[in-house]
Amino acid sequence: MGWSWRIGRIAGIRVFIHATFLLLIVWIGVAQWMRDRDLAASAAAVAFVLALFACVVLHELGHALTARRYGIKTRDITLLPIGGVARLERMPDEPKQELWVALAGPAVNVAIAAVLFGVLLATGGPQPLAGTSATGGPFLERLLVMNVFLAAFNMLPAFPMDGGRVVRALLATRLDYTRATQIAATLGQGMALAFGLLGLFTNPMLLFIALFVWIGAAQETHMAQVRTALSGIPVGRAMMTEFHALSPADPLSRAVEVMLQSAQQDFPVVEDGRVVGVLTRTALLAALTAKGESAPVREAMTSEFCLADPLDMLESAFSRLQERDCSTLPVVRGGRLVGLVTLDNIGELMMVRNALQTKRATG
Repeated sequence: MGWSWRIGRIAGIRVFIHATFLLLIVWIGVAQWMRDRDLAASAAAVAFVLALFACVVLHELGHALTARRYGIKTRDITLLPIGGVARLERMPDEPKQELWVALAGPAVNVAIAAVLFGVLLATGGPQPLAGTSATGGPFLERLLVMNVFLAAFNMLPAFPMDGGRVVRALLATRLDYTRATQIAATLGQGMALAFGLLGLFTNPMLLFIALFVWIGAAQETHMAQVRTALSGIPVGRAMMTEFHALSPADPLSRAVEVMLQSAQQDFPVVEDGRVVGVLTRTALLAALTAKGESAPVREAMTSEFCLADPLDMLESAFSRLQERDCSTLPVVRGGRLVGLVTLDNIGELMMVRNALQTKRATG
């Protein structure tokens, strides 16, 4: 995600902080100072927000580590003003798996609240929680209340929030995946409208949440439709068979020449008949700026790539393309490069199929 900086790695998962989150911290500190003119109070307000977002990171780790049990890796976790986002490489294939992954995050907040309650009992008992809020009350009591709130709020059935994913998982046990997603997304967008209207008259933050839910629900619906459309189609029907390959020793100027003469943007790098890397347009341009056109391709190519077989299902190849920053998947048969499959030619295949379906529907 742009405008994000890496702040560490937890359980092998990179954690990033978005620039807007830093603005939130500054805003809270300044707002507290303007109200109380007390540096200690400002520092305490910032410390509470940091502690709260530590709980948010643990919430996202709950999702990530549960997904790991099902063989699903997490790309990274990014802290935003509205919370955290854990980017899974793919969604679970089974409804039961998605259910447990969705429930894991709120379960972490419930566990944190239980631990805090136990600590308060062991240290003399908690203060009355009725008057405790996000901005007022003792530190631990406020953190306890906010974790309970996070668990409850995330369980609202506003897809793609955790509660909405629980709804989809339950629906998917009886309906096909696309239909379950459409119902959950419609429910989520309905709640987004409610959040937006409520935000107009109460808390402007609800407007940002409404926008996030609305866009997220639409994207999830689109992705479910794509997965359904690609189901049962082999890679061999969509791959490009006319393409240019490069050698690791070729200068970058050769890649520039081929890119300008053709529509190809990413290049497989082949050595002794074996694919050893992929040179993307983004990496090519970055290398030209840093090293010049005489630098060899091996210094700009990525060695982290996936391969496909012509008999693989296109749905699987599409998922692998999404998991990588690289938008090209070399297709190999018997150890020999026979084609390329890209997001662009998958999109073209879908447009052709949609056009043919429309023609058949209209007679």
